[in-house]
Formats: sequence, structure tokens, C-alpha cells
Amino acid sequence: MPSSDFDAVLWDFGGVILSSPFEAFNRLEAARGLPLDTIRRINATNPDDNAWARFERSEIDLAGFDEAFAADARALGVTLRGRDVVAVIHGVIRPEMVEALRRVKQHYKTACLTNNVNDSGAGATYEAEVGAVLAQFDTVIESRKVGVRKPDPRFYEMACEILDLDPARAVYLDDLGVNLKPAKAMGMRTIKVAGADQALRELEAVLDLPLR
Repeated sequence: MPSSDFDAVLWDFGGVILSSPFEAFNRLEAARGLPLDTIRRINATNPDDNAWARFERSEIDLAGFDEAFAADARALGVTLRGRDVVAVIHGVIRPEMVEALRRVKQHYKTACLTNNVNDSGAGATYEAEVGAVLAQFDTVIESRKVGVRKPDPRFYEMACEILDLDPARAVYLDDLGVNLKPAKAMGMRTIKVAGADQALRELEAVLDLPLR
């Protein structure tokens, strides 16, 4: 029988259901002759109010992000436009994670907690595929729609309120440690996702439920 210790499983999207955008960032950096993880370094500088943070909260549009990100990059001695970064962020859907979500849904509430942006320019086919996956969750909390982004605790509280959920009875998966810390502080069981196989092994153990 699945574990009765939990009522819900909460999932990040990029880096969990989708492949990590950091892989695409690294390819762009290599193509531009930039040091590995340059984009992560730019986004980690002034993380609550930089271009990326404001874009994910819909405080600026794509044109504004293009300029603001370029300014953030210049401040670190890097020449890179925001539009060029947005153009490569689209991850690949991990079918094994979608199957796991399907199985989890048979026993637990589910929510997707995602920092995302408007004007992604991914194309209609990709957006439809992503939309079909998002439709499987009981609720989806998107930073671009609610004006709050992880790791702000309010983001996680929204999901718990919508699901009528005690945080201590939730499992949360994310690929970034900084986003797991608030969830853990609220009492959630957290899983840091380094890859699909590792994440599924850990989630299977926590839920006592086969997911593949």
C-alpha cells in the first residue's frame, strides 16, 4: 500500500518534469565562448531583483528583460542578450516523470510549482505538449501569473492553501537546493532532483509506490 504519511506530491517543472534548462545554458555558453555556468552566475547575482527575477514575476516583458539581462551581464563583464537566453530555455519533457505523475495522481493530490516567464517563444506544438502535462496536475502555481516566485515562502503557501494541505504531509521535488529550503522549513519532505532515475528511486522509497 502507498504510504499514508503524505497527502500530496508537489513538483517543480523545469529540471524535474522537463530536462534542466542549465544544460541548454551550457550549450549557449559554449557556442559563445563563455565560461561554463556564466548564465547561472548572472542569475545568482542580486537574485531577488535581477532581470530574471523580475521577468518571472511579470514585472517586465520580453523586451524589458532583453535589456535588463544585458545590463546584468555587462555588470559582470559579459556580453549577452536576454532574448538569446530565453530562446534556449525550453527543456525536453521526460516521459518517465510524466508516467510517475500519472501513478502518483491515483493516490495523492498533486501540484506544479514553477517559476516561469511570458513570451517564451517556444512554438505552438511545444506549448501544447507542455500544456497537456500541466493539465494533469490538480493545480499549477506559476510565478508569471501570481507575481511571486520561488524561493519566496508565499509561493509554497499558495499551493498548500489551494490543496487544503498540511505542509508536513507533502513531498516536494525540485532541482535547486535554494528552492527546497523554504519547503523543508515548512515541514515538507524534500527531494533534490539530479536526474529522473535518481528522483524516481527516492520518490518510490518515500511513497512506497512503484512509479515505473
